[in-house]
Amino acid sequence: MNTYVMIALVAALVLSFILPWGTFLRGERSRGRYKTSLAVNCFTFFGLLILSAVVLFSGSSTAMAAEETAASSGLSTGLAYIGAALVTGMSCIGGGIAVASAASAALGAISEDSSILGKSLIFVGLAEGVCLYGLIISFMILGQV
Repeated sequence: MNTYVMIALVAALVLSFILPWGTFLRGERSRGRYKTSLAVNCFTFFGLLILSAVVLFSGSSTAMAAEETAASSGLSTGLAYIGAALVTGMSCIGGGIAVASAASAALGAISEDSSILGKSLIFVGLAEGVCLYGLIISFMILGQV
């Protein structure tokens, strides 16, 4: 890929982080500050996404295809491991947040009426199931490697 294109993509990526934060910190403390920051963040994100797609699909050289095929097997294995780690980590974080809110609500409900213990444990168990689903998907990804 051309060095100028790489520099432009890196500059766009850096600007996509700097512009929303600059908009947020520069604005006055009101609801409009958050809306403006969110609008700038969406604009830079989707702009960078479109720019990357154009750069990715604009080159059509077949000579580089043979070199990329050899390197892509190692890249795909590495990305599979990263994907498996992200699936497990993010599902466990989400499950932890869900269990924290469900368990505290269940304890409050049980303290008022102890006959709903079984019903409240079901909801806590469902929240823990999110972690297990992530772990199963992670094993499925690792099984394909």
